[in-house]
Amino acid sequence: MRWNLRMTAAEQGIWKSTEMRRRLAEAGLEISAGKMSALWTGTPTTVRLDDLDIICAVLGCTTGDLLIHEPEAAAARRPIKPTEAEAGGAGTVTPRLGRNRTLPPA
Repeated sequence: MRWNLRMTAAEQGIWKSTEMRRRLAEAGLEISAGKMSALWTGTPTTVRLDDLDIICAVLGCTTGDLLIHEPEAAAARRPIKPTEAEAGGAGTVTPRLGRNRTLPPA
């Protein structure tokens, strides 16, 4: 997911994070300067749904405008499963059931 707060705010005529922070405070969401800076300049790891709802109300947008889905980035993080030929042809290991012990020498 790509965080698109800055561009969405710019479309509404909000060019500075301090202006955005003031509007959020007017809507009932008090954000510290540090958290606002992180939301404005980077991609947050987490965003509370209540906060996201207020941000969308202030900007007059939807969550789809703020969070842009990037399927190619998700596909790049998927682990690659090696084929049997790439794994060296070792095959799979199957467990042996029962007690298959050798007998002691006579």
